[in-house]
Amino acid sequence: MKLITINTHSLIETDCNKKLSTLANAIKEEMPDLIAMQEVNQTRTSAKLKSNPFLYNDFAVREDNYAVSLLKELEKFNIQYYCVWIPVKIGYDKYDEGLSILSRSPILNIDNLLISNCDNYSYWKTRRVLGVNTKNGWFYSVHMGWWHDNEEPFYKQWEKLNEHLKYKKNVWLMGDFNSCCNVIGEGYDLITSSGWYDSYKSAKSKDDGFTVTKQIDGWRNGETNKMRIDYIFSNFKADILQSKIIFNDINHAVISDHYGIIIETKE
Repeated sequence: MKLITINTHSLIETDCNKKLSTLANAIKEEMPDLIAMQEVNQTRTSAKLKSNPFLYNDFAVREDNYAVSLLKELEKFNIQYYCVWIPVKIGYDKYDEGLSILSRSPILNIDNLLISNCDNYSYWKTRRVLGVNTKNGWFYSVHMGWWHDNEEPFYKQWEKLNEHLKYKKNVWLMGDFNSCCNVIGEGYDLITSSGWYDSYKSAKSKDDGFTVTKQIDGWRNGETNKMRIDYIFSNFKADILQSKIIFNDINHAVISDHYGIIIETKE
């Protein structure tokens, strides 16, 4: 099984259409079983689509929705994925910013969980996670807050998410956790001490693992320019054959301010 996670930055990126094409071509080449994406947005003033391509969706979907555009690019290759998208909050004052998951296997059910204290769509600190259930288990696209945020601290969001998932089996958490793995006693340590396994640490073959190599929004206060803040965790010991960075100009061109992760597991 192949899994990809990527914080797309989507319409915020310069040359967005070119980068979208890069993403589609990478999917064509890799043919992952599932892709978890964060910061998947649409312009709030864009025209509404007449037909909704997403499963389990009651939200207004607009013509420039990034996930819709990706599905259209994949259709050019005769590649079809089941897809879910949810908006989480207003981003940069003009986008419906959300989460999306694409799956080659039928999506049997979804989970849309509020993990932040606030539930204000207009507030940029609002956080949700999106999960889908397939024959291979539960897969969640995750975009967490920061450890030192007094208003919306990471540990509170993690407590809510971890409690919600404690009875589920074969769960994968994929995404932007905004927690650097080499900072002792913060988000990464909290997750791994809660019984979750880091696919990068478990992988038989791996690269340097860095997903951010420059200063980005939320990390502009002198932090290291090389960080591992995006992860794929599981609540069971998976047999990880390989973990590598993707969309880093080595393994496909850069498409976002984050690099992505692709892992391969033994079936």
